Amino acid sequence: MSLRLPYGAARFLVYALLLMVGSISGAAEAKDVHILAFGDSLTAGYGLPPGQGFAPQLEDSLRRNGVRAFVTNAGVSGNTAAQGRARLAWTLDGLKTKPDLAIVALGANDMLRGLPPKQTRADLDVILAEFQRRGIPVLLAGMLAPPNLGQRYMAEYNSIFPDLAGKYRASLYPFFLSGVAGVPALNLPDRVHPNFQGIKRMVTGITPSVLAALGRK
Repeated sequence: MSLRLPYGAARFLVYALLLMVGSISGAAEAKDVHILAFGDSLTAGYGLPPGQGFAPQLEDSLRRNGVRAFVTNAGVSGNTAAQGRARLAWTLDGLKTKPDLAIVALGANDMLRGLPPKQTRADLDVILAEFQRRGIPVLLAGMLAPPNLGQRYMAEYNSIFPDLAGKYRASLYPFFLSGVAGVPALNLPDRVHPNFQGIKRMVTGITPSVLAALGRK
């Protein structure tokens, strides 16, 4: 025996079901997303007032793109990859919430100090291995060595980031300072660290990669 509802009741039932599906979908979209920005002065917001650094600007950018993001600033100015490696475990252990994504942006200070690329590669390798062990996806923010360091250094250093991203199946943003490096108007007077507009340019550049790493685009 089949149950036949009056036309009005049937329409109401369909409408109620649509509302239920919509509310479930909306709840899924509204899920909090936690991102860890693990890096050096470029993520720490060196020389900038509170609220103008990489983490808060990225958080704002993601929210404008419909992602309720919370970006934790785990940048320490001056850190090399080795120093990042040394503090990684206690940084992760101290988080209240496991990140949905980690942006790893280290290696710039290694290059500025002329450290052997082999050493930088080894330290970043350990960092990515630890994130993988803990089940935290990574977006690796790459760097590029300037020509004045020589062709051999450039080749060894620049290959670190794509190689490790491939090894650990991490997402890769090839050059963290794309469109900012060497542009005086986008940097502080030291010509090394981005100003507010420089960070804004960096965030604009990396946001699509962050969304893709989160499976949002």
